Amino acid sequence: MIIGVTGGIASGKSTVARAFAARGIPWVDADEVAREVVAPGEPALGEIIEEFGHDVLAPDGRLNRRALREIVFANAEARKRLERITHPRIRERLAAHLERLQAQNAPYVLLISPLLFESGQDRMVDRCLVIDVPEATQIARTAARDGVDEAQARAIVAAQMPRAQRLARADDVIDNATDEAGLEGQVAELDRQYRQAVGLPPAP
Repeated sequence: MIIGVTGGIASGKSTVARAFAARGIPWVDADEVAREVVAPGEPALGEIIEEFGHDVLAPDGRLNRRALREIVFANAEARKRLERITHPRIRERLAAHLERLQAQNAPYVLLISPLLFESGQDRMVDRCLVIDVPEATQIARTAARDGVDEAQARAIVAAQMPRAQRLARADDVIDNATDEAGLEGQVAELDRQYRQAVGLPPAP
């Protein structure tokens, strides 16, 4: 069974993934795969340069993700052009990673993806788990984590799927506007449910 884990920026997806990993559940991160497919030498990087110019390259030849992000978050059409280049390649590589993880005979596996619904990656999973926090929390965390001002943090949040729409498509929800104990309790309960769904007893 594959569980898709998503949520808005700075909602705590990686924190939740680590909590499941502590229970023996492997995961693949779509953000990491997205970085793989635009690495130097990858065909996608060449297409991105053709589409957006050499200004999106860092001096070392790698993609300047911040420069590209400023372009695509300010322009919806530019974002769509980027997605046409990257999304098919990301899905293909994610499928290979998931197949490898499933071969490890874990109770279930996680696909961590901020764009689970927007990219169509939800079609690759059996259940969708949304990590939810208030938008004000997202904005504050994004500004602090990424070193951007509040206006840019708001623009990043606004460019993503609206919170209500994401929640409406969830099979399961974790409220991450809580403390560590509260989060751990929610993860433990979902882990129990997922193991039960595949015919396994709760974790010891």
